Amino acid sequence: MSRKERAPIRYVHPDPKFIDADLDLRKKLTKFINGIMLSGKKSVAEKCVYDAFDLIEQRRKEDPLKVFQKAIDNVRPRVEVKSRRVGGSTYQVPMEVDYRRSIALAMRWLKGFSRKRPEYTFVERLAAELMEASEGRGSSVKKKEDTHKMAEANKAFAHYRW
Repeated sequence: MSRKERAPIRYVHPDPKFIDADLDLRKKLTKFINGIMLSGKKSVAEKCVYDAFDLIEQRRKEDPLKVFQKAIDNVRPRVEVKSRRVGGSTYQVPMEVDYRRSIALAMRWLKGFSRKRPEYTFVERLAAELMEASEGRGSSVKKKEDTHKMAEANKAFAHYRW
């Protein structure tokens, strides 16, 4: 992290495939594809995400972009805990999460937990994790709930917020 100034917010081009969708959602999809990407292979990441969307459309018979949006909304944390050192003791202080950070955390958790799933291909793993998250189940939703529980348990230290 830079000590001098905040990192600038980078502009992301909206996804070129889903032109009729909401602009904000298209930008989230591009960010998600960039997060999936390994070793700079964006076309491979795009193919994985688009194939996962096709799989969602086959299995659920609904718009995959709506499933994606609902999955992100269900996984997005509202509060988190941050360590704060006060008088030789370290406290876990609950804090509200900024909107952009909560979206980034949701995408990171969806990506990470889909990689750990037992399905055979990554496309199947990603599709299954997105479908489960949109229904309010799955590992990424459990991670959000655990984060909220930890913040609730440490509510007594909220006065150490800075």
